[in-house]
Amino acid sequence: MPSAFTHAFVGAAAAQLIPSGVPRVRAATVLAVISALPDLDILAFKLGIPYAHPLGHRGFSHSLLFACLVGALSVLMVPREAWSHRRTLLATFVIGAIVVASHGILDATTDAGLGIAFFCPFSEARFFLPFRPIETAAVDPLKFFSLRGLEVLWSEMRWVWAPILAVSAFGQTSRRLISRRGRRTGGSGV
Repeated sequence: MPSAFTHAFVGAAAAQLIPSGVPRVRAATVLAVISALPDLDILAFKLGIPYAHPLGHRGFSHSLLFACLVGALSVLMVPREAWSHRRTLLATFVIGAIVVASHGILDATTDAGLGIAFFCPFSEARFFLPFRPIETAAVDPLKFFSLRGLEVLWSEMRWVWAPILAVSAFGQTSRRLISRRGRRTGGSGV
C-alpha cells in the first residue's frame, strides 16, 4: 500500500476541485483524512479478522461502495448557507467519493497483499491493476522511517506526487491565464 502520507496528499490536492462555496482549508483537511480512512481496516488484524475476510485489510473499506458512502458524508463539509446549491453538494459528493476510491486504486498499483475488493460486498474478488510501479509501504509506522521507508516514499513521489503537482501547476496556470484574458477583454473570457 502507498503510505498514509501519499493518500492524504492526494486528498488535500483534490481540494482545488471543490466548488468555491467550501473553505479550502476545510476541504483540504477533510479530503486528506477521508482519502487515508480506508486503512483503518488494519485494526481488523488486532480484532482477529483474517486478511481475506470482506472486513479484512483491503476489503470493504477499499470498495467503491464504501467510497460512495464516505463521499456522501463529505457533503457535511459544505457550509449550511451553500446547501441550497445542488451543484456544490453534487460536486462535493463526487470529489469525496473519487478521493476515497483513489485509495483503493493506488493500493492496486502495488504488488503486496491479496488485491483490492473493489466490488465488496457484492463480490469478494480482489484485484490488482496491470501496472504496479508503487513500492509497498510497511503497515507498521515505525518501519516507515527507515531506508526501506525512504525507498517507498521516493517511489510514491515519482508515481503519485510529481504527476499531481504537475497537473495542479498546469491547472492553476491555466486559470490565471484565462482570468487575465477575461479581464483584458472586459470579462467575456473570449
